[in-house]
Amino acid sequence: MSTENGTGNDTLQTATFGGGCFWCLEPVFADVRGVESVEPGYAGGNVPNPSYEQVCSGRTGHAEVVQVRYDPSQVAYKDLLSVFFAIHDPTTLNRQGADVGTQYRSVILYQGDQQKQEAEQAIRDLDASGTLGNRVVTQVVPMDVFYPAEAYHYNYFENNPYQPYCNIVIAPKIAKFRKQHADMLKTQPASSGS
Repeated sequence: MSTENGTGNDTLQTATFGGGCFWCLEPVFADVRGVESVEPGYAGGNVPNPSYEQVCSGRTGHAEVVQVRYDPSQVAYKDLLSVFFAIHDPTTLNRQGADVGTQYRSVILYQGDQQKQEAEQAIRDLDASGTLGNRVVTQVVPMDVFYPAEAYHYNYFENNPYQPYCNIVIAPKIAKFRKQHADMLKTQPASSGS
């Protein structure tokens, strides 16, 4: 695992995305080749050091997000955007499935003009293609402060595979992603012989 500040791979970059529950986003991004780490947390609001319960109330202004550390020589930011738009519905305002509220909004928190431009272009391209049926409502806003989530949220899907939310909501998203984007996975899925 690489770290910042010269103790590891100092070429890593950071991308921050919110697209519903961070439990759904973390395992998918963790599967992507070139992604070194995925950290669930909170961003985009106005309450310092919020708790999960505070964010769930919808009164902090924060969204549940993941902060993705990646090696741009292995995966481009535009490819991470493609993953992001594939694993949630960016056309629903403040909602992903049964998760409702501003804390579940679709949001890209950019770090620098290049990320902002690429995010805005990806949205224009999606809208122009008409493939989603509705216009993208994803917010594109500057990254300010990222607050790491409580420890039990890390690797939630991996650590709670039999929890109903994991089985019903997260597992199908992961399976869909792995099938549609096999070329982006860290390890290629085993072929199922019959």
